[in-house]
Amino acid sequence: MTLKKWLTGSVWAASLLLATAASATTFKVAIGDAAGGTQYELGKAFAEQLKEKSGGSMTADLFPNSQLGDEQDTINDAAMGLLDFSILAINNITPFSPSVAVLTLPYVIQSVEDAKILTQGDVGKELTENTIRDAGVRIIGWSYSGFRVLTNSKRPVRTLDDLKGLIIRVPKNELMIASYNAWGVNPTPMAWNETFTALQQGVVDGQDNPYMTISAMKFDEVQKYITPIRYLFSLEPLVMSEQVFQAQTPEVQAWILAAGQAATEHSYEYIQATEERIKQELQAAGMEIVEPANNEQEWIEAATTKVWPAFYDSIGGKERLDAILATLNR
Repeated sequence: MTLKKWLTGSVWAASLLLATAASATTFKVAIGDAAGGTQYELGKAFAEQLKEKSGGSMTADLFPNSQLGDEQDTINDAAMGLLDFSILAINNITPFSPSVAVLTLPYVIQSVEDAKILTQGDVGKELTENTIRDAGVRIIGWSYSGFRVLTNSKRPVRTLDDLKGLIIRVPKNELMIASYNAWGVNPTPMAWNETFTALQQGVVDGQDNPYMTISAMKFDEVQKYITPIRYLFSLEPLVMSEQVFQAQTPEVQAWILAAGQAATEHSYEYIQATEERIKQELQAAGMEIVEPANNEQEWIEAATTKVWPAFYDSIGGKERLDAILATLNR
């Protein structure tokens, strides 16, 4: 090979590398929970799928444990186009897009299968359009995290009478606050990134979250008792800034949507494969599980009769809830 040919080839190769580097994109993904939980698992699966589907030209960096701000801050940032993606509890979207609250009404979702039917069917499509319209973000994936179980450091809780007197942390979410009010408790709204310290210092006695989150956040170190109530199935959507989405080419948009769907399917399989193991690990770490009395009937009756009617208007009317229940054959 002549020097001229070698130099020509080298220049061409260098130009190709520069062009590839220029076209590569790395997105930032904010995650509320610590690494090891279902939010992180969804984010990891999404990043892997996006890299694969784009042939390596699109990557995603994960920032767990609220490194980029608390969950409501990140949805604000995404809405303004300052952040690419956020994975957050669905209750932190409802202040910005109230109709999403239909999936957080107590005891509407009663199984992971119910959650899949609603999020991946017509209801999920409608909610995606609503979040684009109302909040400036697009739901592109769902994390299935299981039911939010109640934990506390003081005593076993089986009945609503046992719950009284305990200081329970909840997110700053009207519907969840209303659920505890219906049970005779005035809960303490608190940001997620303050919760572990508040439990550790005894500022609050308890909180509710899925088994997976309790494990990821190491709540077994500051909580003793678990009451597996099933009032709210925890859905944690992966949302993307609509501004950022619309700035992508159709090909990149297709990669993103396909990666989100694949990550959603992974999350559905992951929760079923791991939740029971996590539950057993928490018990081995010293947490005690006490079942609610009478199959949770007093909890169910209080929440559905007092909370549902108060939120009919914000979710689109009683008829909308009835249609969703009919979708679930109830």
